[in-house]
Amino acid sequence: MTNEEIIAKINETLAEEFEVDINIIKPDAPLMETLELDSLDLVDVVVLVEQNFGFNVTGEDFAKIRTFQDFYNLVIERTQK
Repeated sequence: MTNEEIIAKINETLAEEFEVDINIIKPDAPLMETLELDSLDLVDVVVLVEQNFGFNVTGEDFAKIRTFQDFYNLVIERTQK
């Protein structure tokens, strides 16, 4: 899977799961605020990553994520290991 395919899959999955317009998902947009996530929603994000990309996300991983680009980088890095 290419980086572009990974990003597209992330955007589609998040837009569908959190019922937001996919067009508001931009690399430099703040992830939590854009998707209006609370701590329970983060559990959903973890499950989505595990189901779609096959790796576990820890609280430490999320502590470093501010923007969608941070999230893309995490997923790309972990899927290419």
